[in-house]
Amino acid sequence: MKALSLVTLSAALFSFGSAAYAEIDQSQPQLLIKSATQQVLGEVRTRAIEPNDIPRIMDIVNRDILPYTDFRRTTSLAMGRYWRTATPEQQQQLVEQFKRLLIYTYSGAIGQLHPDQQIDYPPIHIAPTDTDVVVRTIANNNGEPAEIDYRLYSTPKGWRLYDLNVLGVWLIQTYRQQFSDKIQQSGVDGLIQFLADRNQQLASGKQ
Repeated sequence: MKALSLVTLSAALFSFGSAAYAEIDQSQPQLLIKSATQQVLGEVRTRAIEPNDIPRIMDIVNRDILPYTDFRRTTSLAMGRYWRTATPEQQQQLVEQFKRLLIYTYSGAIGQLHPDQQIDYPPIHIAPTDTDVVVRTIANNNGEPAEIDYRLYSTPKGWRLYDLNVLGVWLIQTYRQQFSDKIQQSGVDGLIQFLADRNQQLASGKQ
């Protein structure tokens, strides 16, 4: 439960919002993470987000977070070698269903954020040739510091977030084995159906 709490906290800090819906500077990975997390906290301070207000959360993600997060890359890496066997239509469905699953799973974490939430950003050295980096942050979770790492890669349009690590467990790694098991059992379509069914359960309030 402790690990889950920290994972949901880290996801809430980045994945769900911007108080002013402002353009975020993507030229530096740490600046991107810092700007995004601080804007989420600003959202919490000005207007609380109800955990069950999925339409609002979806709207925020689609409007302001997708430009900075590469869900397609996240999904393809979670799929591993099976990604190449999926058709373009299946890939599109997988990205959409996985995105929805992450939103539903982590939406409740927003309600756990408090106005005086403290986030520290340790110094980071990035060489001009680096194209894939990890940005460390330290969040104070109920008086207990928790290190949260964000993995980003460089694109022509700026840096993009595609993975996060809490307590030594990467998000992509967490889902890779589960996805592999489902595909071996019932194929790519079986995984898509599993994700769709799970999203339907979460949308109806079932855990």
